[in-house]
Amino acid sequence: MKRRSGFYLVSLGCPKNLVDSEGIAALLQRAGLPPAASPERAEVLIVNTCGFIAPARAESLAALRELAAAKRPGQVLIAAGCYAERCPEELAQALPGIDGLIGTRRWPAIVGLVERLRAARGAQPLPLRAPCEANDAAQEIHGLPRAAVQDGSAYLKLADGCSRACAFCAIPLIKGPAVSRPPEAIIADARWLAQRGVQEIVLIAQDTTAYGQDLGLRDGLNGLLERLVQAVPEVPWLRLMYAFPGPAVERLDEAMARHPQLLRYLDLPLQHAHPDVLRRMRRPHDMDAVCRSLARLRAALPDIALRTTFLVGYPGETEAEFEALLEFVEESAFDHVGVFMYSHEAGTPAASLPDDVPVAVKEERRNRLMALQQPISLARNRLFVGRTLDVLIEGQDSGLSVGRSYRDAPEIDGLVLVQGVLPVGRIVPVRITSALEYDLIGEPA
Repeated sequence: MKRRSGFYLVSLGCPKNLVDSEGIAALLQRAGLPPAASPERAEVLIVNTCGFIAPARAESLAALRELAAAKRPGQVLIAAGCYAERCPEELAQALPGIDGLIGTRRWPAIVGLVERLRAARGAQPLPLRAPCEANDAAQEIHGLPRAAVQDGSAYLKLADGCSRACAFCAIPLIKGPAVSRPPEAIIADARWLAQRGVQEIVLIAQDTTAYGQDLGLRDGLNGLLERLVQAVPEVPWLRLMYAFPGPAVERLDEAMARHPQLLRYLDLPLQHAHPDVLRRMRRPHDMDAVCRSLARLRAALPDIALRTTFLVGYPGETEAEFEALLEFVEESAFDHVGVFMYSHEAGTPAASLPDDVPVAVKEERRNRLMALQQPISLARNRLFVGRTLDVLIEGQDSGLSVGRSYRDAPEIDGLVLVQGVLPVGRIVPVRITSALEYDLIGEPA
């Protein structure tokens, strides 16, 4: 049997985790540890976990258990990321096969942890959790872009952590307060991506609209966007994710109207539409202001694609409050809607409230909301039949090419299915011939 060498890395959770995983991989390769094609061939096994909500933790635990069960002498298993940050003792007790723990705020120290574990092989494993400092994951490391590239598209991280006080959210507990990256570092990463032929840069953070506030920047996000479009004119698409309702959103329409590079797409997680529920969530609750913002965006940018997410079954949510959410969704006609069921998260303010909406009611409400959104999504898609859209091709299957238009963010929104085999990683014009609830079908224009 071949000697094991290198590392095998599993990345779970959101795009922000994926960017951190790319950083972990880059640091290990710099240290002389190459990636392995399979866990059987690796010396170091790593799962970059998600700890945001219970189902994500269950997925992370399952991935760790699978690797731990197959682990052979000479291999070390590391749990990294959000779950390891939030519940290190829980992980260590659940899985004795874990040799090391490193949280999401300390992943830049991964090489030191691996060296210590490798040195201890054959001796007692080190159940290490390195001490955390809020700024560790936000530190800039020379020559290490905070980006992850996939099929012509790339995620580029603007900040780490979150300073919002949403009652249900554990992100501030896991990642700490918002720490924005310097604009110069983000510009340098964007240029690095442009040199590699990336066609789409997806700008991400826990809250992109708060970018620069901790740096003392006034209107930091819009200032950054202006610099980006000048710095990388060769990148056709710049997409903004994870906006927060408020004044910063109301200024984005002007930037999008001025710069075709800034895709007319906005991800605006609203979480609910009834003011009383939003107050209990500690979220912006002026729904008149939200409606005015949506109307302004659509007036300035008639083709803008709007995405949002909602949380159903929050403590105290009545049937009348849920009906108000349904009415809002029907009137607003979002292009894309994601729906999640509330679950208690230890340490959050909402965890002290009674979880008084039964699981069966939560499931029923989620299903009703998704059923309401389906014909809305279909109607929005049908507006594009007969039109030609630019499509970023991401793959092929059985004589079809699969890609996305400006209306679809990677991994979470719909697809465009195109007849014929087209080049992956390129943007091509496609004439839309028909529409499904979530996807479009077309042919090369």
